[in-house]
Amino acid sequence: MRTVTPPEHQEGVIARTIEQQTARIPSDFWLWAAGLSILGSMYFKYRGKEHDALFVGQWPAPFLLLGIYNKLVKLLGSD
Repeated sequence: MRTVTPPEHQEGVIARTIEQQTARIPSDFWLWAAGLSILGSMYFKYRGKEHDALFVGQWPAPFLLLGIYNKLVKLLGSD
């Protein structure tokens, strides 16, 4: 059951538009992006590129958080 959001707590036009577009992205995309960034970090570490490995190694958490956000938008809607 959806609850009615008071007008002062409703999403703006930009947020609503972004949520409508991101809801089109399959959830698997975010899992693959996180997994590939882990593998990319391992590759850079193996090649001795420590800075690149650390940089790419920080990507999985944001990808997974975006996946959670994406799933919430799909399940609950933007407003």
